[in-house]
Amino acid sequence: MAEYRDRYISDDLVAHGAVKDLQIEGERVALSLRFGFPLAGYRDTLIQALKAHLAPVVKNLDIRIDFDVAPHVVKTGAKPLPGVKNIIAIASGKGGVGKSTTAVNLALALQKEGATVGILDADIYGPSQPIMLGKAGAHPESKDQKSIEPVLSHGVQSMSIGYLVDPDQAMVWRGPMVSQALQQLLNDTRWRDLDYLIVDLPPGTGDVQLTLSQKVPLTAAIIVTTPQDIALADAIKGVAMFKKVDVPVLGVIENMAMHICSNCGHQEPVFGQGGGEKLAAQYGVEMLGALPLDIRIRQQADGGAPSVAAEPEGDIAGIYRDIARRIGAKLSFEAKNYAAMGPSISIVSE
Repeated sequence: MAEYRDRYISDDLVAHGAVKDLQIEGERVALSLRFGFPLAGYRDTLIQALKAHLAPVVKNLDIRIDFDVAPHVVKTGAKPLPGVKNIIAIASGKGGVGKSTTAVNLALALQKEGATVGILDADIYGPSQPIMLGKAGAHPESKDQKSIEPVLSHGVQSMSIGYLVDPDQAMVWRGPMVSQALQQLLNDTRWRDLDYLIVDLPPGTGDVQLTLSQKVPLTAAIIVTTPQDIALADAIKGVAMFKKVDVPVLGVIENMAMHICSNCGHQEPVFGQGGGEKLAAQYGVEMLGALPLDIRIRQQADGGAPSVAAEPEGDIAGIYRDIARRIGAKLSFEAKNYAAMGPSISIVSE
């Protein structure tokens, strides 16, 4: 076991602390593993890899895998949000890079991997999550006239200003009003036992980003960009902003990395190549993954069933789910907030 290296963790399983129990009865060996991130879609692959790795010395191997997502430490002075273990901001330096589509698919991917997930649409001026979640026109309930219930879609809890106002109404608000609205959406929603709350930020580094960084118990951030030079120039500002306010940046996701022709399947890097990797290397963060420029991603999101919900076992969903596991794994290495520990969620292989 000490020699086995998994793709999602930096140490071997023993050093990582994943081995929780090992029992040997004659030729039968029972191994119990526990990870700090959800991995439902990877469980069977990992079990088969471990059995193959140990086959020369163990013939009868029974492997049990579960996971426990822990709350992680946030910056000093920020109080934990009731019902939420970890808050992850999805940000971009500029608009048009597919940040909201990435955010909703990552939320769905984490849910498919076994976690309890919510998504907060923090783009007050241009909320898009109600449409992408297939809940345009939905109105959240309030059981006590003080708080609001999240809207459930595809197994994910969500909240957006788009649920509370006329979709044709323009939000003509100044910065302080937008920041106050964001805090109310976040704090007045009765989130139910979330492992992760994904926050879909508006583009840029303005009032909403600063409010979230300074007044919200933000666990980490992820930057979405495209390979295009102008998008990378703005993404650099996003990375720098989060570092300046002491919010860990888990990594960079490169969207629209490769155009795939829907007729012939030809692939072409229409926005350039390698930009996300250069950005990640420059700032010492991880390149979490790259998404193609594929018409299905747009069509499925516009239709209210993003790729991970529409085709959970498809190739595009597979990329999102791989990135989601990487995010969960990287976050699990951060310092834990033991004071906020709650009940665990498990995936068991019998």
